[in-house]
Amino acid sequence: MRLLSWNIQWCRGVDGKVDPARIAQTARALCDPDVLCLQEVAANFPELAGSSGEDQFAALAEQFPDFSATAGWGVDLPDDAGGRRRFGNLILSRFPIGRVLRHALPWPPERGARTMPRIALEVEVATPGGAVRVMTTHLEYFAAHHRVAQVERLRALHAEACAHADVESPRGELGTPYHPLPRARAAVLTGDFNLPPTDPLHARLCAPFDDATPCLRDAWQLAHGATPHAPSFRLYDPNYAGTPYCCDFVFVSDDLAPRFKALRIDTECQASDHQPVIAEFSA
Repeated sequence: MRLLSWNIQWCRGVDGKVDPARIAQTARALCDPDVLCLQEVAANFPELAGSSGEDQFAALAEQFPDFSATAGWGVDLPDDAGGRRRFGNLILSRFPIGRVLRHALPWPPERGARTMPRIALEVEVATPGGAVRVMTTHLEYFAAHHRVAQVERLRALHAEACAHADVESPRGELGTPYHPLPRARAAVLTGDFNLPPTDPLHARLCAPFDDATPCLRDAWQLAHGATPHAPSFRLYDPNYAGTPYCCDFVFVSDDLAPRFKALRIDTECQASDHQPVIAEFSA
């Protein structure tokens, strides 16, 4: 399984051009991914720089006609014409998709804060090596205490899923909303976490659990040991000052780690203000 995680900045490149087709073409050229986890996908937001308000969820899905497309958005607002404006995440998978869950992340109220609702989008992917839960998210940028709460929620969601995997599903509910479908313990958590590897929240994401829940491990560290993370943000976009750093990660559950093969961050791509992250797994 080749997995690509990428904050695509509503398909806007460093050149200011918004082009969903370019995002798709770049992704294929980078690694011909089996699973794409995309953040900052927009629909009906013509006010975003360079955008005409195109439905990027639909446009990107059209670029991958043989893939299953699963969308999830934290922002879902009305427009003046009776439509909806949406901003969130998209997972595209060459492999069959099982259960889909859309988890709202904490959004603490704060007067005057520039924040938005965030989610974690979860799909169960039937890979050749077995079922894997793939989650992608985009944590808050401006409010650090939001990220604290959101990291705790991500840990709780992983622990809950593993607990579900250990419980035998009841029978006799086929064809109803109670239809039994086991959850996978093996998991990949991807996205833009808006924190550097030195942030204590990074260590918190990888911290052991109090029970048998397999911990999450930073795939960069699995692949490269103590070598500093390659930067994934602030490389080319002049709108962001400061030293480039990594805030885009792939975390792998400990029970999936034996199947993990490689991870790289492409530091040359300029089709977004973030760099694509590519992970590879064996069957």
